[in-house]
Amino acid sequence: MKCKNNNIPPNPIKKLFHFLKVRLSTLGVKITYTALLLYYAYKRPETPKWAKNVIIGSLAYLLSPIDGIPDLTPFLGFTDDIGVLSFGLVTIAAYVNEDVRSSAKEHVNRLFKKIDAEDLTEVDSQL
Repeated sequence: MKCKNNNIPPNPIKKLFHFLKVRLSTLGVKITYTALLLYYAYKRPETPKWAKNVIIGSLAYLLSPIDGIPDLTPFLGFTDDIGVLSFGLVTIAAYVNEDVRSSAKEHVNRLFKKIDAEDLTEVDSQL
């Protein structure tokens, strides 16, 4: 008889959101904020298809299970993720407006209990 994990919801969509929640909770405020900026920029109808492709590629790399093992290495594991997300964000920076920033900040505030505003400002300064 297999052991069933009762913490993971049975619905596939809920499984995905559970996976994302667990994964994002380990990343930190800067990476999460950057990922959310990309996500909300993707949702804008004004964002062109090429920029949406860059966003999908950046976020897919972040969530890729193949990259999961190197991410367990302290201090070094997420450097590649940060680099890919930063590249994606700088590439589509023209499509990150104030609405995208405010939506991402609001979402980060819901995910994290304590946020240093300087972390968010540092990410915004890349744009």
